[in-house]
Amino acid sequence: MWILMVEAAVALFLLVFIVWWTMYSGPKAGDDDLDAIEPPKTDKPDRLDGPQG
Repeated sequence: MWILMVEAAVALFLLVFIVWWTMYSGPKAGDDDLDAIEPPKTDKPDRLDGPQG
């Protein structure tokens, strides 16, 4: 019977550890830099704008 209690305790510990690990391993300090990248501005109209003139 005690082996079942040890197995349950280990399973509970692993569950809590995995939840804790994923909860506090959030985004790093430089991850949102990719959102600030914009495509270069050009004077040419896009091809998808339709016929011009």
